[in-house]
Amino acid sequence: MPATATTYQPQLLDPHSAAPQPTSPANGRSFRLAELYQLLDCRTVEVVRLSDELILIIDEEGKFRNPAYLNLLATYLWYKYQPAARGQDSIVGRALLCHDKQFK
Repeated sequence: MPATATTYQPQLLDPHSAAPQPTSPANGRSFRLAELYQLLDCRTVEVVRLSDELILIIDEEGKFRNPAYLNLLATYLWYKYQPAARGQDSIVGRALLCHDKQFK
């Protein structure tokens, strides 16, 4: 298996859905920016590190949208992995949960 390959199944976390939606990079290995812009419906992404391997990729300008939808699942995961974030901020809009090797 190539060094950049991982068996982790990426999940799209949509604020309008209670369940994560499995998704995969178009090339089968890692997401590209243009692909993320379309998937997250955004123009700028931000990477939020959860652990040594897991990241959330979010819409960096999500809070400026009108209306802005709180992503409860993404926010919960962020708080769970990074307890210092509790009460400081929240995640708005779509988010992608994936292994850090799945984003270049």
